[in-house]
Amino acid sequence: MRLALLSDIHANLEALEACLADARERGAERFALLGDFVGYGADAEATIDIVMRLAHDGAVVIKGNHDAAMERAAGYFNDDARAALDHARNTLREDQLRFLAGLPLTVQHATSLFVHASAASPARWDYIDSASAALRCVQATNCTRTFCGHVHDQLLYFVNAMGRMTKFRPTSGAAIPMRGTRQWLAIVGTVGQPRDRNPAAAYAIFDDEAREITFLRVPYDHLAAAAKIRTAGLPEALAYRIEAGI
Repeated sequence: MRLALLSDIHANLEALEACLADARERGAERFALLGDFVGYGADAEATIDIVMRLAHDGAVVIKGNHDAAMERAAGYFNDDARAALDHARNTLREDQLRFLAGLPLTVQHATSLFVHASAASPARWDYIDSASAALRCVQATNCTRTFCGHVHDQLLYFVNAMGRMTKFRPTSGAAIPMRGTRQWLAIVGTVGQPRDRNPAAAYAIFDDEAREITFLRVPYDHLAAAAKIRTAGLPEALAYRIEAGI
């Protein structure tokens, strides 16, 4: 079974559709959506409609911090992010807002855990920005594999034979074994908000039978997504970030 892992879509419809199409072409049979469906982009309503359909069809769907802000505004967002969140809050239907409010912070399936930020404190939205943070995350679970997003990067961590957390930066398209009883943490990247100067959308596929993960980048019409941000009257910086991948 191939599981497509998508996170941090951020109301970027073009990027989401491109990643879903790519995943299906690669034989993905199931989907796990790891939060932050709104914010930054202009297509919150259409994005949530797709997420709701996938959830109805059995996808794992996790709440992110931008999704949580639809219920309760958080003070840590900057002005540009708050403008996009306000736009989403004013755009989404009541059933979509209820859907986001009801999402879980974590889901465990067998030996895999799905979370937006860190399993050590899911509601605090801590960033996994170091080996020590990655170790705290996996130590909070009884799972072999943890999948998350939030940091807008693609990274793979694993606990080595000495009990230390080791970081590995993957190459797009290369399958990486996640075998044995050691603990693994995969940060799957961002569909809608790449920040490594490459505007291509990012996601991953986990092959449960082969126990391999493949991190992927998917080019899409990022100029159209940026144009929608401008048309919606959102801050120029949000459009530029989509164009430049920063």
